Amino acid sequence: MKNISIEERAINLAHYIIDSKDTVRGAARKFGISKSTVHKDVSERLLKINPALAHEVRIILNENKAERHIRGGMATKLKYSHEKEE
Repeated sequence: MKNISIEERAINLAHYIIDSKDTVRGAARKFGISKSTVHKDVSERLLKINPALAHEVRIILNENKAERHIRGGMATKLKYSHEKEE
């Protein structure tokens, strides 16, 4: 991702998040950048570049945010289920 512009990166991130329904952290890991950069790209920069695409990404991010507590609970449950087995 070194030799592309910020605008291109924001668009690529948006398409990745929409296609994979991945989280900001997952996209950051995939593209090798910080989650703060991903969030700024898809929340602020993309809004100026392509508002329609920004709206699509916002829908996915809102879904992920709404499901966040469920994923956290599942991770905790899994963690403690492994401890019981030992």
